[in-house]
Amino acid sequence: MLYRLEIENFSSIRDPQVLDLTIAPNVPDPDCRFAPVFPGSELRAPKVVALFGANASGKTTVLRALEFLFTLVRDSAQRTVPGFPCERFNDDASRSRPIRMAVELGGAMNLSHDVLRRMEAGEDVEYGVYRYELVLEVVDGLPQRILTEALRQKPKGQGKWQRVFERSEDGQVKDSKTFPLSGFHHLLNTLRPNVSVISSFALFQHPAASLFVEEARKAFFLVGNANLVQDKSVIDFLGASPDLLPLLNKELNRIDVGVEGMRFEPTPNGPQPMFKHSGLELEMPWALESHGTRSFIRMFPALAITLRRGGLCVIDEFDLAIHPLVLPEITRWFYDCLNKNPLDAQLWFTCHSASLLDDLNKEEIVLCEKDRDGRTNVYSLMDVKVRRDDNHYRKYLSGVYGGVPKLG
Repeated sequence: MLYRLEIENFSSIRDPQVLDLTIAPNVPDPDCRFAPVFPGSELRAPKVVALFGANASGKTTVLRALEFLFTLVRDSAQRTVPGFPCERFNDDASRSRPIRMAVELGGAMNLSHDVLRRMEAGEDVEYGVYRYELVLEVVDGLPQRILTEALRQKPKGQGKWQRVFERSEDGQVKDSKTFPLSGFHHLLNTLRPNVSVISSFALFQHPAASLFVEEARKAFFLVGNANLVQDKSVIDFLGASPDLLPLLNKELNRIDVGVEGMRFEPTPNGPQPMFKHSGLELEMPWALESHGTRSFIRMFPALAITLRRGGLCVIDEFDLAIHPLVLPEITRWFYDCLNKNPLDAQLWFTCHSASLLDDLNKEEIVLCEKDRDGRTNVYSLMDVKVRRDDNHYRKYLSGVYGGVPKLG
């Protein structure tokens, strides 16, 4: 469960922003909206995190920071060009300031194949929290190399942070029993400046690095241009995943008036979806189906797979062409800890549909606001004086919470 995000000098975020989503043990949770940061932890975090704010306020920037970190950990060894796919804040003072980011999340300690085997066998293992920190050097306005990188753990969430590995400015890497370098020291000679230690070592089957990469692959991102998912890629994926089609049809039948189901018609160009509508003689092809139905289908695989195996699902413009009454239905999937979400999967999204605010608790609401100098501020509604019985919809639109457009 991800509970903390720190960002500095990244895109529209200039000054350090710290988003701490931990929830105290005495906060009531009758709807199963929160989950322990790790099994047995008293601290909890929301399963649903909704980012609201005016256009260009920096909501997508927050999601991009998350995506950047997870992608760097799991995929950076595959990059063939120098530098990084990110930008610093666009002012002169930030041209040479480093980009800093960090995340904290719960998980099994001392991750190894033996620990995974014991978890799968239902045996007790030690849990705690991890902290991944990254600092990028910026030269003449461009991020050039990883200055420092570190992964730390805190067993049971107590005591001081313990090193898993640390990468220093001179490229040296300190290891630990959890992340030993024995037999892999030679990889330090070829560690590229824009590649994470985890991704680089996983490429050569380092046991711990490989497991951390697999954990990072449990995060799905539909952010920015990636949210404009190519129809063919989604159709091909669903066509090759027959176990997902019954689940999709069940939900389509519930939320889409008139749609009885979808099936695939084999063609020389691959599977083509056809929709059966109540009262219509002929099935409807994908191109003639409603924009809202297609938007729902595009995000469904990421939602369904995340709920099935746990992890993180991040969606930009969650409400794009989706009816406001359908949005809370999707968020309720993540509250269903008995059936749909037994592994405490987490959903982060940006949204403009203010009506959804009445279906969210203050712990689930994050606001983004940009000042006159173009700097994004990020804060949880927990940081604002809010009564639990407040009408979030009315107070947000009236500007009490901030994060709304200033017109005129």
